[in-house]
Amino acid sequence: MRPLPSAEEFVAGVLANDRAMLARAITLVESSKPEHHHLAGEVLGALMPHTGKAIRVGITGVPGVGKSTFIETLGGQLTAAEHRVAVLAVDPSSSRSGGSILGDKTRMNELARDPNAYIRPSPTSGTLGGVASRTREAMLLCEAAGYDVILIETVGVGQSELVVAGMTDTFLVLMLAGAGDELQGIKRGLMELADIVAVNKADGDNATAARRAASTYRGALRLLHPADAVWKPRVLTCSGLDGAGVSEVWEAIQAHRQALDSAGLFSERRGQQQLDWMWRMVDERLREALRTHPRVVDALDQVEAAVRSGSLPATRAANRLLTAFGI
Repeated sequence: MRPLPSAEEFVAGVLANDRAMLARAITLVESSKPEHHHLAGEVLGALMPHTGKAIRVGITGVPGVGKSTFIETLGGQLTAAEHRVAVLAVDPSSSRSGGSILGDKTRMNELARDPNAYIRPSPTSGTLGGVASRTREAMLLCEAAGYDVILIETVGVGQSELVVAGMTDTFLVLMLAGAGDELQGIKRGLMELADIVAVNKADGDNATAARRAASTYRGALRLLHPADAVWKPRVLTCSGLDGAGVSEVWEAIQAHRQALDSAGLFSERRGQQQLDWMWRMVDERLREALRTHPRVVDALDQVEAAVRSGSLPATRAANRLLTAFGI
């Protein structure tokens, strides 16, 4: 196994947009090995002054909505306009084998070959809602490498939408026309999170149905958002397959950013996201420290068995483990 580069080598490589070094740096921050945490912290700390300038877009939608096709088309349009695009495609891990299920580079063939694009599938390893636990750090590394548009694709299941919305500037929800998706989207609460809704696959015989679905979503959004809101979520139709309407989606993303800037909310939103992420990391590290503490490890099997059998209430079990931890 190759020795790890030093923090200085990682920083220099990322800033030079050395793609191999960027990939190794992302692997470093994704590592769960305690011995990698300090080095990852050094690298991120040194690169922080070079982050924060990119447009961060979260993209979600139910499986089959065409996220990857849409992202490939949007990404191609952006690189043609001289943007540099990084795609962090959260890849669900198999609960049985632990391996990744999707292969995002194979689903975005053209974009993967584009020298101004970088695609990174991130296995979730069972983290909340299908969002890789280090997606935010990967985003910062890509920004430091000079990518000015970051697209984060979620698996579209569980609570990943909440997590991604909490780390991006604009949250884009892709929807399908028909098959009850209009009501499903409203029930899942996506409409409350969405800054932009785009009804995808609005091509061919499906174009009319897509326009009807968009009208339904506009009606729902008028009920969900106050009339005096700084930004009223937009509903558009598009086709990732033939590119129709995709440029309009990008224009809406830029308009959303401008609206937040004009109201003085953009910096406030970014700052709150950083605080939220700090506490998420604190919670994660505390949980890890508790589960690996020797006294907790000694008591864990017995406590879990007692809770499972019903002989020990969960509240008392939690207190016992926390006491073993020293709290």
